[in-house]
Amino acid sequence: MQSTVQGSSHSLVFPGSTSSQAQWSDPDEKQLDHPAGAGGASRWTSLDPGLQDWTKYTLRKRPWRRRVTDFKQIVEAKYRGSGTPGDPFVVQWLDHDPENPKNYSSLFKWLMTFLLAFMTLCVSLASSAYTGAAGLIIPEFHCSHEVFLLGLSLMVAGFALGPLMWAPLSEAVSRRDILLIALGLYIIFTAVCAAAQSITALIILRLLCGTMGSAAFVIPGGQLSDMFEAEQRGMAQAVYAAAPFLGPTLGPMIGGFLSPAAGWRWLFGFLALYAAVLTFFGIIFVPETYAPVLLRRRAKLLSKATGKVYMTRIDIEQPLVLKEVVKRSLARPWALLFREPIVLLLSIYMAVVYGTLYLFFAAFPIVFQQGYGWNAGEEGLAFLGIMVGNLLAVGVIIMDNKRYIRISKAHGGFAPPESRLPPVIFGGVIAIVGLAWFAATADPRIHFIVPVLSGLPFGIGFILVFMCCSNYLVDSYVIYSASVLAGNSILRSTFGAVFPLFATYMYDSLGVHWASAVPGFIALACFPFPIFFYKYGESIRRRCKYSAEAARFLDSLKSDLERQQSRASKAEEVGVGVADGERNDVSS
Repeated sequence: MQSTVQGSSHSLVFPGSTSSQAQWSDPDEKQLDHPAGAGGASRWTSLDPGLQDWTKYTLRKRPWRRRVTDFKQIVEAKYRGSGTPGDPFVVQWLDHDPENPKNYSSLFKWLMTFLLAFMTLCVSLASSAYTGAAGLIIPEFHCSHEVFLLGLSLMVAGFALGPLMWAPLSEAVSRRDILLIALGLYIIFTAVCAAAQSITALIILRLLCGTMGSAAFVIPGGQLSDMFEAEQRGMAQAVYAAAPFLGPTLGPMIGGFLSPAAGWRWLFGFLALYAAVLTFFGIIFVPETYAPVLLRRRAKLLSKATGKVYMTRIDIEQPLVLKEVVKRSLARPWALLFREPIVLLLSIYMAVVYGTLYLFFAAFPIVFQQGYGWNAGEEGLAFLGIMVGNLLAVGVIIMDNKRYIRISKAHGGFAPPESRLPPVIFGGVIAIVGLAWFAATADPRIHFIVPVLSGLPFGIGFILVFMCCSNYLVDSYVIYSASVLAGNSILRSTFGAVFPLFATYMYDSLGVHWASAVPGFIALACFPFPIFFYKYGESIRRRCKYSAEAARFLDSLKSDLERQQSRASKAEEVGVGVADGERNDVSS
């Protein structure tokens, strides 16, 4: 099973879908049984279409809805139930349903992958582009460098707060609508930053920008899971995952060159314009992909057209109550974070690596501007090493996905979660090497290319640790993965917000070399975590409450899949036997 980066959901395989593997629409809810597996007690009926003209109910094609299903096919399909309030028809995907996001063309899926990646990039680079304007904002508002850095820290803090709001809303309302509304608000607050008249106003606006923009981290991962089958999702997620991590390394370059040339207010104008252009394309092209929302809309249309009662299976067995969804999204991440050792320790590891990246936004100006005498734009170029490392890591993940697919096939389509951890161990080693390299060579007496190149191994290790730990957590907590990643997001964003604040004091007190070594020592202390879980993770998961329940759920999925395959095999044998009998009759 493949997974997402930021608290995203997987797509549920509804009856009649073409997926070959078990997936989920809402990792926080248990998957519902396939209606066909309900046995003889199930009553499948279809509505007599009569002479009714159903074409007027067929959805109109739009740029964001390029494939529609003929409503006549929808209404004539067989559904479980009798269409009464006590026994409603259960709406499901048809075979090869054009409106099922899993059936979109590969070209369209990949175009959406890149569009969503650029939408995420516009938010992630804005978090760090701000640091490139320090030389203009600090003297204009007469504030200290520590106060200025609050504008960086609070935007990252907004990345932790926003998902608690956007995740449940995207499940209850719509992935597409919530993403576009949130980005619209992000554009407004970013544009208002350009008109800020005090450092206090700017800092508060940055917090709001982070809160609104965090939707671009939470929702697209779920949209990719909605569209891609498990075998393809790993590559799509790897390509998309470059965006939230390339942005922070690209931001200082843009801010460092644009701010001195056009002024810091135009920097925010550029960021708002960039986001507005991408949001415009999103309004035109990004479709709704969340299967429960699409099927819920279809059920309402069927009820309106026929006068019968249609509902989705999720709405029948677990009615959607926004209050309960919000309550769950607020409480469960904390329970998982502090009651599950796997979640806690790996989240700490990921938070340390993530915080180290944001520590560099305060450390690089000290090392390269004060030490090497660079200007803000040149200092931004020092992040090229990390950026190239991030890109190389994406290639490593894509190549490693072949190993994962082999293991998955060997285990009947359900690879052990621990098979995700070898890249984490490798990434942890080279990340520590990169941090030690930087600590030893961050000296004006050494050519600048040497400390810059130290970002290469750190960038590779950063992505491998972050992405593969996320995949391991999702595979270990399948039905609770959204809550697990939400708790993980809160912790890492907290580290990302706090680390830059003590950077100046740490470098003043310890000096460049020892201060640069501190994150390396912390990463070294966390390094044994993935090794320990690689050896003992399965037994630990069986003993913990949430992971044990997830494991039982996964076992039931395996059993269901085996039964479905057995029934399909028997049906195929019967079909072959009938065909042979017909041929014998003809020959005789």
